[in-house]
Amino acid sequence: MISRFVAVGDSFTEGVGDDDPAAPNGVRGWADRVADVLVRHNPDLGYANLAIRGRLLPQVLAEQLAPAVDLAPDLVTLYAGGNDLMRPKADVDALCDDYDRAVGTLAATGATVVLFTGVDGVADPLFRKMRGRTAVYNEHVRLIAARHGARLVDMWAMHALRDRRLWADDRIHLNHLGHTRIAAAVLDVLGVDHDITPPDPGPRPPRSAREERAENLRWAREHVWPWISRRVRGTSSGDGLTPKRPDLRPVTPTPHTAR
Repeated sequence: MISRFVAVGDSFTEGVGDDDPAAPNGVRGWADRVADVLVRHNPDLGYANLAIRGRLLPQVLAEQLAPAVDLAPDLVTLYAGGNDLMRPKADVDALCDDYDRAVGTLAATGATVVLFTGVDGVADPLFRKMRGRTAVYNEHVRLIAARHGARLVDMWAMHALRDRRLWADDRIHLNHLGHTRIAAAVLDVLGVDHDITPPDPGPRPPRSAREERAENLRWAREHVWPWISRRVRGTSSGDGLTPKRPDLRPVTPTPHTAR
């Protein structure tokens, strides 16, 4: 029975894209949804979420690893590196050496550790260009998981995530459909009974080339250029934010279908 769940990472784990004005930092996300199920199995569950959007892998490890260990979790999830992979000069091998040591530290506590591969961006013209770096990162993660006995959620193999309707308007973060699917996958690798049925968005409506171009231009204007602007200024979407659950707190169950 899981009693102390700690989630570590960046925007993926914080829950960005799964908007919920009633939730801390205004987002819910897969980790909150997992906690909603775990508390039904153990009403005394404590849940902490240390993740902050925009963090690079070295920042995640420097800021969150020691606090996570101090919380003595019996379950800890870790995903970091997605923001690094978006930088063409990222040294994936060096990053994953640090990742390996961090996972070893977490595993040494006796906690169950859950890791994630990166998503296959083959269906998106922009993120397809990152496919090689992501594949190298994923091979490292698979080896790290095997070396330390961690559980693995293989998002690369989840073809449903290639459907843009599971993603927020920025195409970088999952929306509530995507986060719900990840929550179910995490619970599955843990062997935890749950009643989460990932929503089926149905057949994809046809789109003309003109509609696709207009959508791509809107996306570039509303999301790509602001991201580039932050990079130029050396700022991050997570600047000024603090973890939404910095310590272990009781969980009030919320129906997984709620928005």
